Amino acid sequence: MTTPPTLYVDRPLPAGFEELFVGRARIVGPDPRDLALADGVIAGSALWGQTELASVPASLQVISRTGIGYDTVDLAAATSAGVVVCNAPDAPTVSTAEHAIALVMVATKRLAVNQKRLRLADGDYFAANDGMELDGRTLGLVGYGRIARRVGVVGTALGMQVIAHDPYVDDADVELVGFADLLARADVVSLHAPLTADTRHLFDAAAFAAMRPGSVLVNTARGGLVDQDALLGALDNGPLFAAGLDVTEPEPLPTDHRLLARDDVFVTPHIASSTDRGKRRLYEHAIDNAIAVIDGVRPATVVNPEVYDR
Repeated sequence: MTTPPTLYVDRPLPAGFEELFVGRARIVGPDPRDLALADGVIAGSALWGQTELASVPASLQVISRTGIGYDTVDLAAATSAGVVVCNAPDAPTVSTAEHAIALVMVATKRLAVNQKRLRLADGDYFAANDGMELDGRTLGLVGYGRIARRVGVVGTALGMQVIAHDPYVDDADVELVGFADLLARADVVSLHAPLTADTRHLFDAAAFAAMRPGSVLVNTARGGLVDQDALLGALDNGPLFAAGLDVTEPEPLPTDHRLLARDDVFVTPHIASSTDRGKRRLYEHAIDNAIAVIDGVRPATVVNPEVYDR
């Protein structure tokens, strides 16, 4: 009988998820001392930088992310160590897109502040409500991958005109525009770009100043895409009407952070993909990828393919 591989999990598993490994792999972790036993890592939100990768055991073959992003993994250090890095780009699509739409609704309909008014028995609710109707408005998608495309479908169903900016996409089923054009036209901007050196603080003071008066920002991608000081300035002084955020810098925000004290900002703690079905898909895809690498099969989702040239 072939000995099953040993997979290290870098955060506690959700209840009942041990069954996903039964008959396929032995689980160790998240105690860092257990890493010495591992053939592969199922990587959640932990950092896998140069320091961590410098001390991985020779047996370690793969770091398999439970999600799309892999900015927590130093790809150069992993490649140097001969470790394959995979992601799971299809797993979070549905849940994250649904969450993005939920944030659009919370922000544009002023749901949080209206609930607060009701709890306080505060004022004339009809007159005080300044929520936005979306039909006929423009939804701008920054990044046009799997999640953004699904958000765009819902936006279209709501009667919105959908435009997108993505320098890596040549053709699409919506109008592709330049970044400046998107900022000038969109009433709701939803972020779906990866975090890279080029996209860090893509939304800075200048970007916010170029947005439409009364516009809304939604971010379910990476907190580092947004300069949060500039975001606060755009909420205080215009042009932003509201914001909905599932990702921030840092994560989670400290309880005294200014964003959490605002009625025009709704923040969730990076949980868009962690629904009942979403969490399960994240782990299923990550486990499949890890075991494939260990079995000598190259997954389609390898993000450092140059490691195979070593």
